[in-house]
Amino acid sequence: MPSPFFATTTTTIFLVVLFIIGTFVSCSEGAPRAFFVFGDSLVDNGNNNYLLTSARADSPPYGIDYPTHRPTGRFSNGFNIPDLISQALGAEATLPYLDPELTGDKLLVGANFASAGIGILNDTGIQFASIIRIARQLQNFQQYQARVSALIGEEQTERLVNGALVLITLGGNDYVNNYFLTPFSARRLQYNLEDFSVYIISEYRKILMRLYELGARRVLVTGSGPLGCVPSSLASRSTNGECAEEPQRASAIFNPLLIQMLKGLNQELGSDVFVAANAVEMQNNFINNPQAYGFVTSKMACCGQGPYNGVGICTPASNLCPNRDVYAFWDPFHPTERANKIIVQTIFTGSDKYMIPMNLSTIMAIDSL
Repeated sequence: MPSPFFATTTTTIFLVVLFIIGTFVSCSEGAPRAFFVFGDSLVDNGNNNYLLTSARADSPPYGIDYPTHRPTGRFSNGFNIPDLISQALGAEATLPYLDPELTGDKLLVGANFASAGIGILNDTGIQFASIIRIARQLQNFQQYQARVSALIGEEQTERLVNGALVLITLGGNDYVNNYFLTPFSARRLQYNLEDFSVYIISEYRKILMRLYELGARRVLVTGSGPLGCVPSSLASRSTNGECAEEPQRASAIFNPLLIQMLKGLNQELGSDVFVAANAVEMQNNFINNPQAYGFVTSKMACCGQGPYNGVGICTPASNLCPNRDVYAFWDPFHPTERANKIIVQTIFTGSDKYMIPMNLSTIMAIDSL
């Protein structure tokens, strides 16, 4: 059974992080900095609810532990990573860009442009039909800036965007929902795994440079998680409950290439604009030793069906665990809220094993001077 002491300790650490960041925020001028989010289902907080797509989290039991206890479009039982970062920044959670309530002063908080199912490549997630691909997310960011300029003027808008924190999460779907989608996918016939990884990193670089051109100056870039260890991979690709070899190798190739590419970009720009969050290392900790982190299991999803609850998607008819806090994975692909808290703690306070070249607490301290 998980240690009650550890559960209390992780909560205490998160509260301390909130206090530290709150202190940094209060020392800086005016309101908390704006926050912008781009990427896939790990960070989507409801944009896909407004689209004709199957990649939605708009039915129970999604949101069962959210304050409203209702589904919100987040692929979580409760808060997701952007929510927890916003809390630590002392800010309101960013609204989905497609939310009609994102008007007036709410625009100044920032916006979430993410859309479940997308990847670095345009042909990733084609099975989900209407999703907001990354090029469109960046166009929406341009549109957002025009809307804010009408509200506070161009100069103030530029200052808001330059001073904002940005989070972008891409890459996992390019493997799961593209390269590995079928045994003979078009991309698999075109590339071996190493060459495919080099290709998507080169495309990711173009996306990040475009984000920089649009004014982003502090960008957290998360690598992929351990793709072979999620319950979906265990159910479909593992014979003995061990992490599936090929998706796990993809993560092991992608993440170092991403870190190398970000270091090169920062050198080229002469500033630490891009900060790598090594998600595979963060999650490996509680996947390899779940009990040490207060989890009963890191193999079984809380919500799902089939082996490891890893088959299909989470629905009202799925098996549902009674206590989400002792599960590392909520559904076949996504961490629980409690696992997200551990990830966010590491983003704020982790060593250079996890955050390169520095963690978010250090960034906030530097930027508040």
